[in-house]
Amino acid sequence: MALKGSLINTGSGFPQLGWGQLNFKHFGSVYYKVRVGCVSVSSDENPSNSTADLQKSIDKRENSLTKIVQKDLSFLPRPLSVSDFSTSPTNRSKVRISFKGLPGAYSEDAALKAHPQCETIPCDEFEDTFKAVELWLADRAILPIENTLSGSIHRNYDLLLRHRLHIVGEIQLAVNFCLMALPGVRLEQLKRILSHPQALAQSNAFLNKLGVVRENVNDAAGAAQLVASNRMMDAGVIASARAAELYGFNVLAERIQDDYDNITRFLVLARDPIIPWTEKPFKTSVVFTLEEGPGVLFKALAVFALRDINLIKIESRPQRKQPLRVVDDSNTGTAKYFDYFFYIDFEASMAEPRAQYALGHLQEFATFLRVLGCYPMDISSYGLQGKHFACPDLFMQGIRENTGKEMEFEAWILYNCCPEFVATVS
Repeated sequence: MALKGSLINTGSGFPQLGWGQLNFKHFGSVYYKVRVGCVSVSSDENPSNSTADLQKSIDKRENSLTKIVQKDLSFLPRPLSVSDFSTSPTNRSKVRISFKGLPGAYSEDAALKAHPQCETIPCDEFEDTFKAVELWLADRAILPIENTLSGSIHRNYDLLLRHRLHIVGEIQLAVNFCLMALPGVRLEQLKRILSHPQALAQSNAFLNKLGVVRENVNDAAGAAQLVASNRMMDAGVIASARAAELYGFNVLAERIQDDYDNITRFLVLARDPIIPWTEKPFKTSVVFTLEEGPGVLFKALAVFALRDINLIKIESRPQRKQPLRVVDDSNTGTAKYFDYFFYIDFEASMAEPRAQYALGHLQEFATFLRVLGCYPMDISSYGLQGKHFACPDLFMQGIRENTGKEMEFEAWILYNCCPEFVATVS
């Protein structure tokens, strides 16, 4: 038995993932419940027949969709999990983005910032968001990667390496925490506050003044759903303003976080990379490993400094397969070191020769190198809107001499300098 996927055509006739009995729309989002089945796949199976069989199966399961016009929590979609996937035909015109959490989560806010008219798909776990894209149940996944207060989300770095999705964009979202409660509940009536542990920790000063009990919940929007569904009149929730409107809460206080400059950076992931450009600032993310030795890491990072490439972020994670390595196996030598994956982000497009030369130089020291993505920087917080960056002569020559698919092919050649980084040419 194996998970079977079929190629999705660009035409609108191909079925799209959807709720079997539900079409809940809110704030430009459509929420879906999906289920993945396991089927046997033989080597001589005809792809066209399998697609036809899939279509027949889907047609049998198709039911009329019920539009929700009131805030009844029983109609809210539950998050999708890998053990509960299916596909159903719906409108294929909108981008589908998977995210971890319930409707109203900050990850969903980031998805809506990236694509205001997208269809959002809630998932139980971060890894489920990857699998939804890999199984063609979603077009994009949104993944939080770091926060200005709590730092990097290390588990998600591991997922980037474990899966083969490409980073195609980033979103910087200002996280403003709101204290909310059910209608009619006043601030002095609150005895406990429910939210995600990070939200509670980042609102510590405000909560100390209230003197209430803090209760951890896996998701801030999930806390709102829990309080609303159980009509907990003595409980408040820390979540987003969208969650308050979605679940019918009154906002008692806004911007209660200890640090107003609370920004979370999200990555937008897709099955295929994008063609890089140079007219606006691009960022490239790579991961590599090095042999142990004096100055090896210094030499690896120097390949960027030599070409005037700015390194934005450096992160290291222990290798799981070989976390420890014996330096000296003699009777007197027992020291062991971790072997690491190094993740770096640098300000340059893969369309620029200097970035290609830097990675080619890095391969001289690296035992493993993979480009995770080359994508436009979110400059909304930098005040750089409207600034244009000069294109290198090599790339501009390809633009002047070629048009259409020929130009795309030229860009693909520049983009594909690393064997791990393959762009699709249509």
